Amino acid sequence: MKLDHIRDRIHSLLKLSDPPHRLALAFGVGVFIAFSPTIGLHTLSVFAVAWAFRLNTVVILTAAFINNPWTIVPMYGFCLWFGIKITGSDIVTPDIPWGEVGVRDLFLLLKPYLWPFVAGTLVLGAIAAVLSYALFYWAVVRYRKADAS
Repeated sequence: MKLDHIRDRIHSLLKLSDPPHRLALAFGVGVFIAFSPTIGLHTLSVFAVAWAFRLNTVVILTAAFINNPWTIVPMYGFCLWFGIKITGSDIVTPDIPWGEVGVRDLFLLLKPYLWPFVAGTLVLGAIAAVLSYALFYWAVVRYRKADAS
């Protein structure tokens, strides 16, 4: 039942009247937003980018929601790990006394992870966006060809 809903959602995106390039661009931008380090601002980013570049809001929003409560921890965890590797950081996991930590202390504890996190999310987001663009473009063109026959 759930897979049917997902399939129908994808078909509705592929049927939109925009040219394949514009739909694929919107999807790629949405995937990039999903990976972006602006935690909590993804939906606002979607509306701002869709308005600024006149892209399909529904497509961007759908792609941006690959980052959701079920995927956020593994996705950002991998981005942080990747960012640590590409920046050459020698950061280790801190031992955080959660019961005694205030907001200021937490910022100081997490500050060394900021640059690797941003680097990892931006690089992986760019790679995922390019791959998503290509895959979505191919899917739109293929779907429309099959639908025309």
